[in-house]
This record gives sequence, structure tokens and C-alpha cells, in this order.
Amino acid sequence: VQLQASGGGSVQAGGSLRLSCAASGFTFRDSAIGWFRQVPGKERKFVATIGASGDSTFYGDSVKGRFTISRDNAKNTVYLQMNNLKPEDTAVYFCAAARDGPSVRASSYDYWGQGTQVTVSS
Repeated sequence: VQLQASGGGSVQAGGSLRLSCAASGFTFRDSAIGWFRQVPGKERKFVATIGASGDSTFYGDSVKGRFTISRDNAKNTVYLQMNNLKPEDTAVYFCAAARDGPSVRASSYDYWGQGTQVTVSS
């Protein structure tokens, strides 16, 4: 099982980034995919999740209206479009897969990727 997150980088406040999560080794089309983020010394926080078919999405309050999650099941990839980035969005972003449907709880996810760093400067 592999979840490869990519697309992170350094941007100024107000800028945009698109993260990708490429998956392999499990039945991607049957799994919900979530994004979480973490800063040093703090717990991992929910960002967004999308159901297996892409018809259901949920967002953390701090990113609603700025981030959009989507998926391409033909490419086994989930995307996180991040617009109007703020310094408080700075974190390592992780993608994860859940066999039992979308969830805001990190403990509900079965597989995790290695993370990609996003840094937003003011």
C-alpha cells in the first residue's frame, strides 16, 4: 500500500497550491480519502475528505470556502486545491485512505502517506 503526497511548497499569503495524493496497493475506488495537516508539537488536524465515488465532501471549518478536494478514480489520485492560503495553513499535509467511508477522525483511516510540507509566508 502506498499513498504518495506531493505538490507542497512555499508560497506567499493569498497564493495557491494544489496537492496530489497518488495511491496504489489497495482498492482506491472503494476508499474514502482524507487530508490532514500537522505542525510540530501538535496533533494531526482534519482538513478535508471525499467519499469513494466523489459525491460527498467534508471540510474543516478553517478551510471551508478556500480548499477544494476532488478525485480521479481513473488515475487513483486525489487532489486538494488550496486557494487564498494563509500563514496558519503552514503544516505538513498528509493524505490517508479509509475503507469504511469518509471521516473527520484520523483514527478512522487505515493507510497514510508520508506528507508534504506547505509553508505560507505573510
